[in-house]
Amino acid sequence: MKGGSYLDMRSIRLAIPDVFVVEPRLYRDDRGFFFESFNARAFEAAIGKHLTFVQDNHSCSSKNVLRGLHYQIRQPQGKLVRVIAGVIFDVAVDLRKGSPTFGRWVGDILSAEDKKQIWIPEGFAHGFAVISDQAEVLYKTTDYWSPENERCIIWNDATLGINWPIDGQPIISSKDARGATLQAAEVFA
Repeated sequence: MKGGSYLDMRSIRLAIPDVFVVEPRLYRDDRGFFFESFNARAFEAAIGKHLTFVQDNHSCSSKNVLRGLHYQIRQPQGKLVRVIAGVIFDVAVDLRKGSPTFGRWVGDILSAEDKKQIWIPEGFAHGFAVISDQAEVLYKTTDYWSPENERCIIWNDATLGINWPIDGQPIISSKDARGATLQAAEVFA
């Protein structure tokens, strides 16, 4: 299935078929707009899988901040990511060793204006770069944060070759600066 729709949501498979862009239907009039930012029945129909989200996260970052590439080796988290202010370039990297797309990445621009969301399943590393002056990002996760299981792949890994659309050097945390290369990273069996 290339894409599908159910109720007020449309899903589009990216180059890695398990990663989806989810587009909610917006209702606009002279007062502004309305949309369902999440509807479990519609979301599950769009991706073809039942999920339970257990945690919501919210970050605010300035232009050129790059967060990632994060994942949890045990207690892996699926993530449904959306932007409520600004614009980001969002990336998912397949870390499932037996997958035909292992080591490949997909990315998409998400913005507060277009309301698109991206579904990143368990077994993927996730990161994003802020390309507007500031961005606020919300994401739902399918498992709880587990610091002892958290891992990071370095944002500029040459094997991945991610073309981050940022000006100059990114602003990254000290933890992210110590990220492993894909070749040295602990991955999913």
